[in-house]
Amino acid sequence: MKRRVFGIETEYGLTAATLDGTPASLNADEAARELFTPLIQQYRSTNLFLRNGGRLYLDVGSHPEYATAECDRLDDLLAQDRAGSRLFTDLAAQADHRLEEHGRPERMYLFRNNVDSQGNSYGCHENYLLHRRRDFRQVADALVAFFITRQALVGSGYIRRTPAGAVYCTSQRAEHMWDAVSSATTRSRPIINTRDEPLADSTSYRRMHVIVGDTNVCEATTALKIGATQLLLDAIEEGIHLEDLALADPMGAIRQLNTGNNTQVRLDLADGRSMTAAQIQREIYERVLRRCPVEEMTSLLVYVVDLWDRAIHALDTNDWTQVDTELDHVIKKKLIDAYMSRTGCRLSDPRIARLDLSYHDITASGLADRMEKTGLMKRLSTDEEVTSATRTPPLTTRAYLRGKIIGAAQDAHVDLAADWVHIRPEYGNAQPLSLQDPFACEDVRVDALIRDITDSTPVLPA
Repeated sequence: MKRRVFGIETEYGLTAATLDGTPASLNADEAARELFTPLIQQYRSTNLFLRNGGRLYLDVGSHPEYATAECDRLDDLLAQDRAGSRLFTDLAAQADHRLEEHGRPERMYLFRNNVDSQGNSYGCHENYLLHRRRDFRQVADALVAFFITRQALVGSGYIRRTPAGAVYCTSQRAEHMWDAVSSATTRSRPIINTRDEPLADSTSYRRMHVIVGDTNVCEATTALKIGATQLLLDAIEEGIHLEDLALADPMGAIRQLNTGNNTQVRLDLADGRSMTAAQIQREIYERVLRRCPVEEMTSLLVYVVDLWDRAIHALDTNDWTQVDTELDHVIKKKLIDAYMSRTGCRLSDPRIARLDLSYHDITASGLADRMEKTGLMKRLSTDEEVTSATRTPPLTTRAYLRGKIIGAAQDAHVDLAADWVHIRPEYGNAQPLSLQDPFACEDVRVDALIRDITDSTPVLPA
């Protein structure tokens, strides 16, 4: 298997609500500032690179956001992704305690979802490092059919309100995509963003920024989303082509597919044929396995291949029983169906809306932890791995170097500025570092800087 660096950026929904049902005193901006109070007090910033190699920050629209460190192992990515939720959950618990101390009966709620109550969308962006090639745009165009039909497998489920009533759909992000491939990110959300910002040696690499994916709650769904894409990119670099699967109208297809019953919807291809989403995914799956031998995969990727196969079969037959603890939109629909059967309520009932939100809630009031413990949702990471990932970067990528420097600086109370590539010490005559190789986990310059940080006695700010 090829080494490939990848990561996820997750924007969280945030709200404050009272315990007695009265209006909350905190609006979105105020809730965000309250959530980030410990970071502002300690680091004087809401934009931090962490000792685990990741980045935690407050994004536009008062959305807390966490970007995982660069990973080249799917196991590391799952732990890093969950570590982000753990960090925000801890911040929310601290905010609750402060509010309680001040006699304000309000609680913070954080959601791994993509649409708020006003219909505004926020994202879960995937990043994949590619070897630089002249035909990137052609490769991106060819991948569009994969990403559109992938939504039918790894969407997190969405209740769409229509004049005819509520309808359960597969994906939250699908309705908010307006272009297939573009350099824009906000005014015209594309499936693939082509802005050439490699965050590495630009002569060797470029970064593929994927915007279409839903934020997942179930780790198995995240593993399928990232793992299948990783395998497909490997296969493309080994020579497979997908141009014959190009869709005639990609943006029409993503909406056509995101309906209450998408199993047999036929999507028009550019060459005049039509295929279901399951047929397109099956064709891609088989081409990938011809180029990526299973015996060369890690055990987690072998699991991904098996889940991909079972998910395609479920989509094709509309029998989801073999994946009903592993795919978000299936798990959530099963939960909602059981509640409606027990109470007799309809999909449009406000109680269903609350249940939907509870599925995505990562705080103590959310459902995911309990569903994992009872076997209703599959978990792939362990508590020990996640705890480690909140403080320890992946050991096999550039994140390890960045995390070591940041950890040493925090321990020594030394100020430095960091981004994905650059480290700039803000004391004495220390020279900035540029970490251009995303695969490098050893660097004598880093060792020298850490020794300098450890041995220095900087003047601390008053």
